Amino acid sequence: MFEMLGLNFMVQAFIISLVTGLFLSYLGLHVVGRGIVFVDLALGQISSLGGAVAVFLGYGLTTIPLVFTLLGALLISLIDIHDKRLKLEAIIGIIYAFTSAATVMLISKTPHGDTDIQEVLFGNILSVNQEAITITCIVFGALLLMHVIFRKKFFELTQSFQTGQVKINVFNIWNSLFYISIGLSIVFAVKISGVIPVFSYLIIPSVCAIMLARSNNFVIIIAMVISFLGSFIGLNVSFHFDFPAGSSIVAVLGVIFIIVSVIRLTKHFIFREDKLV
Repeated sequence: MFEMLGLNFMVQAFIISLVTGLFLSYLGLHVVGRGIVFVDLALGQISSLGGAVAVFLGYGLTTIPLVFTLLGALLISLIDIHDKRLKLEAIIGIIYAFTSAATVMLISKTPHGDTDIQEVLFGNILSVNQEAITITCIVFGALLLMHVIFRKKFFELTQSFQTGQVKINVFNIWNSLFYISIGLSIVFAVKISGVIPVFSYLIIPSVCAIMLARSNNFVIIIAMVISFLGSFIGLNVSFHFDFPAGSSIVAVLGVIFIIVSVIRLTKHFIFREDKLV
């Protein structure tokens, strides 16, 4: 199971999957708690659209996706829906659909359109280099430090979303910082891992952890453990069976979710039976 660590490119893939996966699984707790599950898909696709524009123009491969994502994150943070018949998820879904279509249209004009679309969706984590790892570690380290320092503020805001007590407006700096931190992490993660693995890292570990624990501290730990297992086992599946790395990681995380769901249903059934007795 550890044979893959004898190859330098697999070690680099494992390191970058850990760096991105662990932090994204933490951010996912806030995303799930706020009920904005599609926001990471939308921001990931906005980042991909920026990348497609950069490829189409022939310059700005890093700066254009970054600008697109940060502007997208800022605009989403300012959305304030007054009509109770509408939900934020619906607006975000429209943004995702539009940016997806625009991305495919632009990529279809590149010399390797089909390959590029596949890379947008699932990335190419096995080709990551040391420079990309260093830059990602610096960016994610700075974001992690911000979330550690202001942890109480971010969790209070997320809990206020859960209870329906929050009223977001242009002056809410913590909400804007939260979306900017998601935007920055996604723009670097999507470039390496692709939209679908990033979405999976954000959502699956956090949902599994919430199903297994109640305390925020335990939920964070469990989410990160699941993220670690998804990365390690997923890369092993890719290495031993010659599957694409991104798809393998997503598939393993999906299997973990199924196992956790069965455990949760079994516990619920057992405790309900005990109460009946």
